[in-house]
Amino acid sequence: MEKITVIVPCYNEQEALHYYYEEMSRVMNEMKEVDFELLFINDGSKDKTLEVIRELASKDERVKYISFSRNFGKESAMYAGFENSTGNYVCLMDADLQDPPRLLPEMFKAIKEEGYDSAATRRVTRKGEPPIRSFFARMFYKIMNKISDT
Repeated sequence: MEKITVIVPCYNEQEALHYYYEEMSRVMNEMKEVDFELLFINDGSKDKTLEVIRELASKDERVKYISFSRNFGKESAMYAGFENSTGNYVCLMDADLQDPPRLLPEMFKAIKEEGYDSAATRRVTRKGEPPIRSFFARMFYKIMNKISDT
């Protein structure tokens, strides 16, 4: 059976981890055609993030983790996740649910059935965000569209 490794970089995410895990569990239970590995990377959190991850790992064999001795940054956490993933497919998600796990089945379908090499999501609406954040997001995509065909 094929496996998806979901890499979850974490820095001070103690409040979000249980919510993320509940949401991800629903998706993993729905996607019975694949196995999962949740690979949490604790990037030197100063709160109880590591304790929460250890608790999840003790209850669910799909949960694995790596813990850094200090904060090295998200890119280092992502790299450690990619280097240690065991899945046939790898997915990167933030623990704060800004990357909704419920979209994973649709993304997996795009790769498996529609012939894509990779799949990504993009926020369609910025309702509820501060205007300055929406402005910078629009500018980012405007620049990306000018310099790229993607």
